Amino acid sequence: MRPSVDPGAVSEEEWAARCELAALYRLLAHFRMTDLIDTHLTARVPGTSGEFLINRYGVLFDHMTASDLVKIDLQGNVIDERGAADLLVNRAGFTIHSAIHATRPDAHWVIHTHTAAGSAVSAQSCGLLPISQHALKFNDCLAYHDYEGIALDLGERDRLVRDLGSCNAMILRNHGLLVVGSTAGDAFHEIWFLERACQIQIAALGGGREVLTPSVDIRRHTAEQYRTPESQAIVQLTWNAALTLLEGQQDAIRR
Repeated sequence: MRPSVDPGAVSEEEWAARCELAALYRLLAHFRMTDLIDTHLTARVPGTSGEFLINRYGVLFDHMTASDLVKIDLQGNVIDERGAADLLVNRAGFTIHSAIHATRPDAHWVIHTHTAAGSAVSAQSCGLLPISQHALKFNDCLAYHDYEGIALDLGERDRLVRDLGSCNAMILRNHGLLVVGSTAGDAFHEIWFLERACQIQIAALGGGREVLTPSVDIRRHTAEQYRTPESQAIVQLTWNAALTLLEGQQDAIRR
């Protein structure tokens, strides 16, 4: 059995981040955005310059707890208070997430998925099409990164960062989806909309009929509507509502 994290041995801020990240893992499991033990969600440890939390490799998302999150630095060293024993971290997950945490100070939370719809759109040369309200959220602010194989080469980090730029969402060609956020709610909102946009695209293109595309002006207008002063409050409402799906799991999450 893996050793538990003593809440008193870490800062209150880190413990809160651990619990929130574990909840985020479970929400992605609830919405079937998992790939068994692969793909990763990470959170920067509050008050640190380069430490972040990542899942202990081998744990299913719907079983994730605060103690299943491993604290590592930007070099991949386990700096968890429990030591490195039995705290395995996936190398590809480290490559992708460390690149972003090292260079985007606003990206406190990073989500990477391999869903069927997201991976399918990532393999389409057209990329994400502006054919749904969900997709228009990403109008002119969606990045793309070409596939280079399983992300084991640390040299790929520079290219990941370059391609992401200032965007908060990116399609990894022939691979999957990646989003970042300043809060757990921000990141969840991004992956929800990007995943749903991909699902809609696969369904629409599979219908055997020509799809409609809004005008350029409407695309821009819709994207701007997602960025109004009220948007952040809506994101928080969405996050709070999603968390109610985990009612009854709070004690398990805090283990």
